Amino acid sequence: MSTATLPVVDLNVFLNQPADSLAVLEECKKAAEALITYGALFVHDSRVSEEDNSVFLDLLEDYFAQPESALKQDERPELGYQVGVTLENTEKPKCAVDEPCLNVIARLDPADRPLDITAHSPDPKCRFFWKMSQKPPYETRFPALNAPNVVPEAPEIRQRWTPIMEKWGQSMKNRVENLAEMTALGLGLARETFTEAGRYGPHLLAPTASDLIKYSKRDTILAGFHTDLNFLTIHGRSRYPGLNIWARNTGKRIAVKFPLTGRYLLVQAGKQLEHLSGGLIKAGFHEVVVNDATLEAVERRKTQYPDRPLIRISSTFFWHLSSDYDLVPIPALRNRAQRLVADAMSVDTVDEQTVYEPMKVGQQVQNELKHIALMA
Repeated sequence: MSTATLPVVDLNVFLNQPADSLAVLEECKKAAEALITYGALFVHDSRVSEEDNSVFLDLLEDYFAQPESALKQDERPELGYQVGVTLENTEKPKCAVDEPCLNVIARLDPADRPLDITAHSPDPKCRFFWKMSQKPPYETRFPALNAPNVVPEAPEIRQRWTPIMEKWGQSMKNRVENLAEMTALGLGLARETFTEAGRYGPHLLAPTASDLIKYSKRDTILAGFHTDLNFLTIHGRSRYPGLNIWARNTGKRIAVKFPLTGRYLLVQAGKQLEHLSGGLIKAGFHEVVVNDATLEAVERRKTQYPDRPLIRISSTFFWHLSSDYDLVPIPALRNRAQRLVADAMSVDTVDEQTVYEPMKVGQQVQNELKHIALMA
């Protein structure tokens, strides 16, 4: 397990200094290079409210502490679980049956491999998808990916739900869009290249929930080794550690540790960014497991907050490109990616380069959902 720390990109510099200043340009290049090298980075932003994150975590703990019969009212399997709740043991880690992904695992040093997922058991985590999207001014070809939100039925949850979800969701959305602008500039593109492509994306505030009473054994896999299918994923601080990521440049597993103090968010690259960049930026592999730090946090919470549910909530937001956007590699980025492969910088380089076929974003999403058993 690597003790390496991820690069920190300062959004304050980007937002508060002249757009053409050297400081802004350097920070933008730092963001792009961090995603190329690691597939992930920390964002520092003085606007981030830890109190808003805490209120959000409390709400989700209360929601997932309800009996399963109450939660099932909020399921929408006919929509590929793209709104509402997904109960535990539904979503499968794609890597368990995906040959390119299994090849990546095989090339890792045995000490840095993920916990075994080859049994392809569904993840013992629940999830809730809350759409944070702007309705497109045209008829989308992918209505199931742009369905209206589900508000929980339980009255004591329902009355708190929308204001808290919208406040924290909008905060995360603003930060990740700023980071998308920085990344575009750092790659030598126009600032709005990515944000315009995602203007009508089906963005999702997407917390996961894991019952740490039921799943309390060390090395329990809460979310198997996988990449995210969207463009960028942004996380607030969780109350329970357990997220591991794999650095693209070394193949080393890194246990994610938020800086102890300060206003930080974690950002990871997803498959849509990989596709659009022609593989220059690769979607970051990660897993969530119960480890010693998780169990220490459980004991600490039991003592400090004995009346609170012991549920690990991930404060997660998936930022998507618009469903009807044509997903085609940007030539300048694809060419740079090919030079990178030739230099054998990447641990996941293989003889046959990945082919990024042109397609609509909505088709890419549907293809990925079939792999993880959320859509037939």
